[in-house]
Amino acid sequence: MTRAFVLGNGTSRRGIDLTILNQYGKIYGCNALHREYTPDVLVATDKPIATFIQELGYSAQHRFHTRRPIPGKGAREVPKPYFGYSSGPLAVGIAAIDENRLIYLLGFDMGPSPTNTINNLYAGSEFYKQINAQPTFTGNWVKQLVRIMTDHKTVEFVRVAGPTTARIAELEAVQNLTHLDLDTFVNRINNKKDL
Repeated sequence: MTRAFVLGNGTSRRGIDLTILNQYGKIYGCNALHREYTPDVLVATDKPIATFIQELGYSAQHRFHTRRPIPGKGAREVPKPYFGYSSGPLAVGIAAIDENRLIYLLGFDMGPSPTNTINNLYAGSEFYKQINAQPTFTGNWVKQLVRIMTDHKTVEFVRVAGPTTARIAELEAVQNLTHLDLDTFVNRINNKKDL
């Protein structure tokens, strides 16, 4: 079974050794992930960061998807069914389109930080809100994820839930989505147990 990991940028994935995940499957990520790690596929839909990534030369050397690629920079356009989607859900959609049959979602917290502010590993850095900013509205991300999972009924999705991961009724109702505790997930990958 082909397996993939899609990395959202919620704080629950802080501390996970991303290099360990390589031995288990492909890695998909979004936006500023490229600053610390090169995934198999990177996605960015907001024009400022997407333009920066392409101008940096990243898209000429690595698989990168965005809505409107700059000609000659190597980026790929996002798949039509999910053209208007946000970067995180879009990365999940691309992982499903790539025929991965088991897809783990890490850092898809979709809730505020413990201090009721933005929950993003890159908050306060270029292209992101300040650390003390209000939490980002995630209702559209939830709808997009439900649509992707409904479109890909034969794919098994697993949302890894940490202490900053919000419980979302709409996601819990999806038939092909299960939830896995972060500590259990980390224990399995660190001890080379089957996922």
